[in-house]
Amino acid sequence: MSKKSSISRRHFLTAATLGGSTIALSGCDAFDNLLAGDSGVRETIAKANDLTYRVQRLLFGRNALATEYSENDIRQPMRPNGDTAPEDPDYVALQAKNFADYKLEVTGLVEKPLSLSLDELRNMPSRTQITRHDCVEGWSCIAKWTGVQLSRVLDEAKVKPEARYVVFRCFDTIEQTLNGGIKYYGSVDLIDARHPQTILAYGMNGKTLPIANGAPVRVRVERQLGYKMPKYLRSIELASSLKPFGQGHGGYWEDNGYDWYGGV
Repeated sequence: MSKKSSISRRHFLTAATLGGSTIALSGCDAFDNLLAGDSGVRETIAKANDLTYRVQRLLFGRNALATEYSENDIRQPMRPNGDTAPEDPDYVALQAKNFADYKLEVTGLVEKPLSLSLDELRNMPSRTQITRHDCVEGWSCIAKWTGVQLSRVLDEAKVKPEARYVVFRCFDTIEQTLNGGIKYYGSVDLIDARHPQTILAYGMNGKTLPIANGAPVRVRVERQLGYKMPKYLRSIELASSLKPFGQGHGGYWEDNGYDWYGGV
């Protein structure tokens, strides 16, 4: 998604449910204020989103697959969105060396913390899938993604029993502040983290993942909306609660009013 400064241009869409159905709410100034802080409206929507999560889990189960397509269905390039060229010094330094020094850190509630190079990720068993990317702004693209299943990385790290969430930290600064900047982050629960279509993608449409689409590694969680698939992945942390991260809602956009689950 784009940086905070663009919220005033297009605001955002959020999902709320009544009786288990998802209703898209297009951006308007009234909703910006209603969802701010600890408003009652936000609390009501949060409860409805929790209902969405539970109903979708009941209806579709843990391992239901998102639709996969054929190569003939790829009719346009994957549309970049949000930050397409991070200027963060650490990222720029890695990019200058074609990500030869990249390391994906896996920490938190694991028995075996990992520090995986791009080559190590590429040498793990891979999965390729052609899926549709649905953006909260209303557009979609079909693309072919190649990467390692996140479940394989989690198995290698040996997740502790008390872990419930996977938190993704990224290189890109999504919001500038007086103290520097806020880095993009997001999260999923272990059910979606271990879903067979959840991958750490390093390839797109048969080529190396482009900078504009999140190189060197981005997350693909195919049963969820685009903002649940962080780009420019820096590290993964296993946690028992989302409270210690950001404002405690599970992601940058969730801290600004979006649905945490974000199911398609």
